Amino acid sequence: MAKGKVIISCAITGSIHTPSMSPYLPVTAEEIAESSIEAAQAGAAIIHLHARNPKTGQPDQDPELFKPFLSVIKQRCDAVLNLTTGGAPWMTVDERMRPAAKFQPEVASLNMGSMNFGLFPMLNRYKEFKHEWEAKALEGSRDLVFKNTYADIERLLTVLGESGTRFEFECYDTSHLYNLSHFLERGLVKPPLFVQTVFGILGGIGSHPEDVMHMKRTADRLFGDQYEWSVLGAGAKQMPTIAMAAAMGGNVRVGLEDSLWASKGQLAQSNAQQVKMARQIVEGLGLSVASADEARAILALKGGDRTAI
Repeated sequence: MAKGKVIISCAITGSIHTPSMSPYLPVTAEEIAESSIEAAQAGAAIIHLHARNPKTGQPDQDPELFKPFLSVIKQRCDAVLNLTTGGAPWMTVDERMRPAAKFQPEVASLNMGSMNFGLFPMLNRYKEFKHEWEAKALEGSRDLVFKNTYADIERLLTVLGESGTRFEFECYDTSHLYNLSHFLERGLVKPPLFVQTVFGILGGIGSHPEDVMHMKRTADRLFGDQYEWSVLGAGAKQMPTIAMAAAMGGNVRVGLEDSLWASKGQLAQSNAQQVKMARQIVEGLGLSVASADEARAILALKGGDRTAI
């Protein structure tokens, strides 16, 4: 981490939560664009983006659904745009990589291994859904593996890396850190590595403070000064987890993709609200929030003018 500078990333809308779970989850291109711009204005240097079908709210990797909000966000703020290659667990790797391949963003997310991705516990909390696909998707995760084999990862690195896109390496467990180390040793990824350690998803590592410390110790041992560490906590553990990470010298990620909540029993009313909460934590520790251009320098990004957005 650059001395005293913390990169805040914001994940605007993802595949984990469904529209029925919160009225504040952005679904249409207009909602995603406005929510992204507000998050950037609140202090997010990096905006992590998925798209949704505007009629059903279902996650969708059609590049044509990304195009309307990408152009608006780029026109109205200077945030680093980070496109998912995770999409949703039930998508193929070809489907998941389409937007990043087309728009050649500064950053694309990359899950560093195959894993169980258990969303079904949400069915214990939510009983009524607006759309038929929602409950089916959650129930289906009992027997679903998110597939990112070594061949898949190598292909994503090669195809997207050709345009200068760098990666947010999403590591859900210690094995994912070792997978990343494997690709570093082979020269298929180059430092500085942007390592996003993910806590609290069923199928990955938990969100206990010891889990956070274990992932940090492992990453330090594997990567030394060759990486930038960032942390996201899923669900109710979002803010406690990022507070711990910021205090340990890490960067942080918030957003409605990762958690719908602002506090116990209180839904976050926007992505910007969570960014402001994260900023308050960071600045309360005597640190400052990195601007978009500072994040570009820290992560050695190519710049927004070299994308196809």
